[in-house]
Amino acid sequence: MAELSEAVKEHTALTKEWGKGAKMDRAKVAQHLEKLKLMLTKLSFLPTKNEAANIQELTVSRDTLEVGAQYAVLTEDIPGFERYMAQLQTYYHDYQESLPQSAFQWQLLGLNLLCLLSQNRVAEFHTELERLPANEIQNNVYIKHPVSLEQYIMEGSYNKVVLAKGNVPAESYKYFIDILMGTVRNEIASCLEKAYGDISCSDAARMLSINSGEMPGYAKERGWQVTGGRLRFRRADGETEEQGVPSFELANMAITFAREMEQIV
Repeated sequence: MAELSEAVKEHTALTKEWGKGAKMDRAKVAQHLEKLKLMLTKLSFLPTKNEAANIQELTVSRDTLEVGAQYAVLTEDIPGFERYMAQLQTYYHDYQESLPQSAFQWQLLGLNLLCLLSQNRVAEFHTELERLPANEIQNNVYIKHPVSLEQYIMEGSYNKVVLAKGNVPAESYKYFIDILMGTVRNEIASCLEKAYGDISCSDAARMLSINSGEMPGYAKERGWQVTGGRLRFRRADGETEEQGVPSFELANMAITFAREMEQIV
């Protein structure tokens, strides 16, 4: 019980410092987390089902990991966040009936989904999503947000992804949305390179959702040439330039297909 008493004392100090918000001392938070992680190894930290688990020990362990996960996002430590979330899964899924639900559970589970989506790890995103109850997926604001973003990306509605940054369920979501925007922008840029021989800088900036003033710097990063207000994409040797997207032909195909579907119905 002495170990538990010391862990509770350290956890109280961590919670107090973390609760200061913008005025917190990050160094102190990091120190408290390191001390607590060592203390928790002497308790029922990540117990197996065959091991008797003390509810107070489990609660202190889970709450510590939750602060650690949020601190990792604050310090932009993605590997650290992933480690904390991997450990939290045990408390959220295996002990959901034994422990009172945490106030941060759904926020962190949604943040984990957004983390996977921002790195284009779509298969893992859906694996994690399948572990969640259907009613939470449909109604919980923290889960609906990354699910909606994934749907926007699949639809190609990238403008909705941009607008989603101003409507986040928690401030911590903005960090991963910024990463997601970079991932989406790179996907669009790759499509532009394949679809066009050249394109105006203004049109490219609009498609990429960046300011026109940022276009020269982005073009330089991608190895694009800027000539007379137009972008020219560098292609591999022997690769022929395509003359843009055959929009007229595609439109005719879509209209024909729609007419045939109407006749079938």
